[in-house]
Amino acid sequence: MMKKLHVFPLLCLSIVSFGQIPNFPTPQASSLGNYSNNNFGSPTNSRTSKRNYEPSLPSSYQKSSNTVQQHKAYESQARSQNDAIMRGIEQDMVEVQQMQFHKWVEGGRSISYKMPSLSGKAGTQAYYDAFSKLSGMDTENYSLAEANFTVENAFYDNKQNLQQFKSGIQRTAKQLLQKMKEQKQDTESHVSKNLMIFEYFSKDMKLGGTTHKAFEYDFKDYLGEKDYSKMFVSKLLKTGSGQCHSMPLYYLILAEAMGTEAYLSLAPNHSYIRFVDDEGEMRNIELTNGVFSTNTFLLESGYIKSEALQNKIYMENLTKKELLAMAYFDLARGYVHKFGYDEFVGKVIEKALELYPNGIAQNMEKANVDRARILSVLKQLGINPDDKRDMQNVGYFPKAVEQFKQLQEQFKHIDNLGYAEMPASEYEAWLGSLKTEKGKQESEALAQRIRLYQLQKQKEKQEQEAIKKKKQEQKPKYFPIDPNKL
Repeated sequence: MMKKLHVFPLLCLSIVSFGQIPNFPTPQASSLGNYSNNNFGSPTNSRTSKRNYEPSLPSSYQKSSNTVQQHKAYESQARSQNDAIMRGIEQDMVEVQQMQFHKWVEGGRSISYKMPSLSGKAGTQAYYDAFSKLSGMDTENYSLAEANFTVENAFYDNKQNLQQFKSGIQRTAKQLLQKMKEQKQDTESHVSKNLMIFEYFSKDMKLGGTTHKAFEYDFKDYLGEKDYSKMFVSKLLKTGSGQCHSMPLYYLILAEAMGTEAYLSLAPNHSYIRFVDDEGEMRNIELTNGVFSTNTFLLESGYIKSEALQNKIYMENLTKKELLAMAYFDLARGYVHKFGYDEFVGKVIEKALELYPNGIAQNMEKANVDRARILSVLKQLGINPDDKRDMQNVGYFPKAVEQFKQLQEQFKHIDNLGYAEMPASEYEAWLGSLKTEKGKQESEALAQRIRLYQLQKQKEKQEQEAIKKKKQEQKPKYFPIDPNKL
């Protein structure tokens, strides 16, 4: 599930825009000096002597004089002196403000325009280690189980056991293959294996001497906003419940262990499984509901634009390289959840974008990084991002202006990719629509069709093998004669 750009775990992400970038003033020479470059003019003070701020009485004025003319003359002189004093005070204030502004701009142009490092926080090293491990993997040939474990283990500060995790996966894979043999299913068929994994997710079954319960959708905090471990495969295995991030990942890990082909695909706020059936048709599996779905159902969400299909950000099979890019994305999101944003997050996302340039989750997270960087700069400058007038001062800092332009370009790129934000309420309603009786019946009908066709193919394969075996038995046997023994 994707929700705001402030995102989420894959998928749970969405855009929180920074707002319209202000129209910055064009710096020019003024009473505050020239701030269009780094060579500021020094304000001059034309007043070098100390002023007498006390008005003096005219010498001709006597206390005993009460004439109207003398009184008016005194008032006029006093007003003139007071006006002169106020003009002097105002001019002094302007010069002080000018000097302070001068220093502020100079200081602001010399600050760091990067986010402060969070490396001093306990636990960040585990993420640096995880990034190194992912970077060392062959992008076309790596273990998905190991990549996923690396991401989750970083969150747990490298305290989990890889061998224990992998042995559990292998044990389940062997049990499912054994189940297929017991049911006389073709253990070499990709379709049969996918149907078995799907059954493992969606139905109760006897497995390894115990009853395995079907996995359930965890509706409580499914975005992992309060408990980020809700995103993890390890949490799914521990509790028997998960969501559209952990379930498809576990499915793919099992498929890898069973040596079969399956793919991860994306939809707005969502990820699901696809595989090719014996008719050559691509089939969609919704693990959150335990049903088969159609492309029509996905399009009916109303949040898949034609641009999104053209740019292949939705309803496409992710390659191994793109799947690894999702692991980098998950690593970045876990880091943000625990520590916040710094330049390490940007480094991880840039790596993810190298592998998956059009990845919508990765591009949204890049916008999050750019936004966090700008907010960090504004904080250092003392500029209030919620004050439009204050924001105009950003125009005095070329690097900050450039960062705003980059963020605006990233938002534009996301729009061009075809992204449309899907509210959480809409997503939940759309996902719940599969639970209707009609949806279940359509899913079961499709599943039955796949099974019947698969059984027919299996029967044909068995018949061909029987004919081949019979021909071999009927072939005349050849008994070679040794000439030396004649």
